[in-house]
Amino acid sequence: MSTFEQFGLPKSLQKAIDDLGITTPTPIQVKSFPVIMSGRDVMGIAQTGTGKTYAYLLPILKQWKFTPTHTPKVVIIVPTRELVVQVAEEVEKLTKYMSVRVLGVYGGVNINTQKTSVYQGVDILVGTPGRMMDLALDNVVRFDEMQKLVIDEFDEILNLGFRFQITSILSMMRPKRQNILFSATMTDEVDEILEEFFDFPEEVSLAQSGTPLEKIEQLAYHVPNFLTKVNILKHLLSENESMERLLVFVNNKKVADILMDLLEEDFPGQFGVIHSNKSQNYRLNTMATFQAGEIRGIVTTDIMARGLDISDITHVINMQFSEVPEQYIHRIGRTGRADKDGVAISLISPSEEEFQMEAELLMEKELEILPIPEEVTIEEKRLEFEKDKKKVKFLMKKVKLEGGAAFHEKSEKNKKVNLGGPGKTKPRKTAPRNRAVEKKRAQKRKKK
Repeated sequence: MSTFEQFGLPKSLQKAIDDLGITTPTPIQVKSFPVIMSGRDVMGIAQTGTGKTYAYLLPILKQWKFTPTHTPKVVIIVPTRELVVQVAEEVEKLTKYMSVRVLGVYGGVNINTQKTSVYQGVDILVGTPGRMMDLALDNVVRFDEMQKLVIDEFDEILNLGFRFQITSILSMMRPKRQNILFSATMTDEVDEILEEFFDFPEEVSLAQSGTPLEKIEQLAYHVPNFLTKVNILKHLLSENESMERLLVFVNNKKVADILMDLLEEDFPGQFGVIHSNKSQNYRLNTMATFQAGEIRGIVTTDIMARGLDISDITHVINMQFSEVPEQYIHRIGRTGRADKDGVAISLISPSEEEFQMEAELLMEKELEILPIPEEVTIEEKRLEFEKDKKKVKFLMKKVKLEGGAAFHEKSEKNKKVNLGGPGKTKPRKTAPRNRAVEKKRAQKRKKK
């Protein structure tokens, strides 16, 4: 069995690991360590929950040498604010006995406060792509002394629309650096950026690096509408005492707020809600109360499906099935971690059954469909977001055509020659010529 002793870590780093009670490295940590230590660019393929944060932090910190600089020597970019906080905390735990200044930067908080912190000096900077670019463009964050760049959850960063920010940041950095990238999937977009900015990265992946689905019991109900889904969830929460720590996923912020209000009616104070419209302090406080066991569960969007290390999740509930099959796997991967069993329950409406089949094909595993409990009321009412939206394509097209015609008519008028001077808005010759024509016409009418 592998141990951390084989890594030959400095005493200060080994002591911090001992304090954390960790004795055995994960397979991705064992495989990544020598490659990152070699100084080569690295492309790691690893799912959430495989220990990849320490896979890159341990070799980086083993090579750490203190130098009296104020600009970061290591930059770590992750997709969400919560992940920034988590990674920064892990760095602080590992550098407990080392002289390393760590700072996390992200949107949703006062940028001037973060600027002040950067000016005070930082060795390892962890941040989201947007805030990192803002600080770099303001010349607050400089990459003059940077030696290593880590991009974690790279495919999720691109999925969230941060390609421009990432490429902008990469173009600002010094060319001589080690790039360390981790991604759950290898997409064409990831490959394009690797080819442009990385120097022949060595791939590190595991044959069994996926989410440990064998530890997760996957159940499902076929449900006619959302209110019936809510009735099933409330029934399960009332009848099943083992549902102690839940993550309840929906597909957007509006539905998250609706569900939170409905749960609050029967389970007051037992749930929190996290999505991108909530303030950073609110989100962090909700996470802290959940981790402390003060609330039973969190209603959230896919913002919590990746990267975050939340301990002892007993159940994952999909109130809306993910439209992306890989994202379904990331969601349910929040439970069944660290050799513990977990349960994933999906409440699937008729319009979502196609997404269910796509996920089953990807996993090569079928969900177990359960009958709706007899005690559950089947609702007939559908909420506004469930209703079929009227097609407005023709109306939009009509408006566009009218606007286009008006534009072309105006363009014809603008074709008149501008002669300059007082007559620049109306050509000088136009008015006299028109009056002469009218005068001749009048004379002809008189002769008749």
